[in-house]
Amino acid sequence: MTGQNPHSLDPIAEAHRQWSARWPGHADQMAAVTSVMRAQQLLLSRIEAVLKPFGLTFAAYEALRLLAFTRTGTLPMGKMGERLMVHAASVTNVIGRLERRGLVGRGPSPADRRVVLATITADGRALAEAATAALHEADFGLPGLSPAQASAITGALRAVRASAGDLPPDDDLVDDGPVDESLDGRLPEVPLNGVLSPENASPENAR
Repeated sequence: MTGQNPHSLDPIAEAHRQWSARWPGHADQMAAVTSVMRAQQLLLSRIEAVLKPFGLTFAAYEALRLLAFTRTGTLPMGKMGERLMVHAASVTNVIGRLERRGLVGRGPSPADRRVVLATITADGRALAEAATAALHEADFGLPGLSPAQASAITGALRAVRASAGDLPPDDDLVDDGPVDESLDGRLPEVPLNGVLSPENASPENAR
C-alpha cells in the first residue's frame, strides 16, 4: 500500500465494496482496521522524516521525551517499557544507542542495584526540546486537521484500545504535572504514543 496515486481508486474503499458484497456484516470492521494500518504507515513516515535531521527514530524520541517529562530526568528501564508500551529489549536497544551519543546515561539504582536507571543528559534534554518543537511545527504529521478532528481520532482509537484491554483500571485519573517515578505504570500523556511507535508496527521497524 505504498506510493498510491491519489487520483486512482482508493484500495480500501474497493476492499470495502468487495467485503460488503460477500460478508456485509464484517465490511466496516475490515475497512477500519485497514484504514488504521494505512494511516500508521503514512504518519510514521512523516514523523520519521521530521526527526531524521536530529538523528532520532520515533522510538528514540519517545524515550528522550519520557525522561525529560520526569521530575528528576531518571526512570527505571523496566518502567520505561511500561510507559512506552514496548518490550524491555526494545528499551534496552534504544537507550543503548542514545547512551553512545551522550544523550542518556545508565547506571544501577542506589536503592536497588538490580534496577537499572536511565537518566537524560543536558544534551539529551536539549535535543528532545528541539525535536519536540519540530514535531509541533509539523503538527505531528497531521497538517490540515483541526484540533477537534485530531481529538475525534484519539477518541475513536481509545474505544479500540479499551476493547482490547489496553487501558488501566484508573484511566479516568489525570495527572497534570510532570511524570514521576511513583506513578507505578500510569501512562504519560505523550501525543499518539504507541500508535506511531515502530515497536508496535512491522518487525522491520523495530528499533
